[in-house]
Amino acid sequence: MKKKINFKNKKILIYGFGKSGISCFNFLKSNNICTILDDNIKNIPTKLRKKLISIRKLFNTSFDFIVLSPGIDINKCRISSYLNRNRSKIITELDIFEISYPKINKITITGTNGKSTTSKLLYDLLKRNKMDVRLTGNIGYPLLMEKKIKKNTIFVIEASSYQLDYSKYFKSKYSVILNLSPDHLERHGTFKNYVNAKFKIIKSQTKNDYTFIDSENKILNGLIKKKQIKSKVIKIDYLKYKKYFRQIDNIYFKNSSNKKNLCFIFDIAKILKINFKTVINTANKFKGLNFRQQIIYQSKKLLIINDSKSTSFSSTVPLLESYKNIYWILGGLAKKGDKFKLKQEYLSNIKAFVYGKDRNLLINSLPNKIVYQSSLTLKKILKNLNITIKNDDSKKVILFSPCAASFDQFKNFEERGKFFNRNIKYVIKKVRT
Repeated sequence: MKKKINFKNKKILIYGFGKSGISCFNFLKSNNICTILDDNIKNIPTKLRKKLISIRKLFNTSFDFIVLSPGIDINKCRISSYLNRNRSKIITELDIFEISYPKINKITITGTNGKSTTSKLLYDLLKRNKMDVRLTGNIGYPLLMEKKIKKNTIFVIEASSYQLDYSKYFKSKYSVILNLSPDHLERHGTFKNYVNAKFKIIKSQTKNDYTFIDSENKILNGLIKKKQIKSKVIKIDYLKYKKYFRQIDNIYFKNSSNKKNLCFIFDIAKILKINFKTVINTANKFKGLNFRQQIIYQSKKLLIINDSKSTSFSSTVPLLESYKNIYWILGGLAKKGDKFKLKQEYLSNIKAFVYGKDRNLLINSLPNKIVYQSSLTLKKILKNLNITIKNDDSKKVILFSPCAASFDQFKNFEERGKFFNRNIKYVIKKVRT
């Protein structure tokens, strides 16, 4: 930080009143003059509407800080010109936390795929090791809502590219970039911009900090060399931990992406001086997160996986490589620049069921060898699946991994995941009978 910053007697605009905005408002309101702006007035509780500012008045008002919700695109929102004119004043929840708790140890995890699962696994590990640990960030728990923070408290923070892109002051003692593939290009414009947003958690580190990256990631290795990074760089060598996977008996670590992300946990554990036996025990007892490669049914004949969180092909490919006789359900709003890359040897294992607004775009991304059916709605697709599967008496996997955003038919990936769980029960019933 170039100069000492504090939050006292400041005029602060909070734009976006979701979970993050609410936590920022509650944290700052006692010592500052906080004003609220949200594109949907229904998001604002009635008792707080006196804190709202109109857009007309906003353009004639000056603030010390503008706290921006990560979900807002500065170039496509209602006050785009105002934000661009006051860009130097924009901060995030991450910045407020950093300024307020500069000495608290933070382990920040980002990357394209597996952030939430890896963050939760690390949290479980530290908890098992009797540490005072908090799981926060993009996983759904705002940092600023945490109470009773002590000197030895450790924050595990899942950070998205949106959060990092707007942040100015945030630093992390331990910075983790799991993997990188084109994502959120509709927001960042180019893959380079997306990578640079993620890379900010490494650039801000000092010589006393630690960086964890994939040893095979050419982009990150190139940037680290070019930018002359100050932190201690730990490059994850997957082969080094191969022997430990013989001791892990958990289906969640059957696919390559979860195995790779577990290797990051091993290296973090080494730095924190945590015994590998504890890592293995934690991995064996790990139950996963809802709608993230979630196993909702398992029998000798059928495995059903709900991976509603999947919004890109890159997040689904490791699952397609891990099983045989897959009934793959995908659909929704396709991601800009997303490409499907799967080795030829796996294509014959897959029957695709494609739904949603961009179903034709998704179908055109699939190789010709993949047999598919398509319908407009997920409900219709599940009915078609129900009819198709009754003729298959072999062992099979139903994989709901949409590779697309949910917003054409659902409010979010959670609503989409719950819908799938409710409607897939008829297939389960058929298999049981």
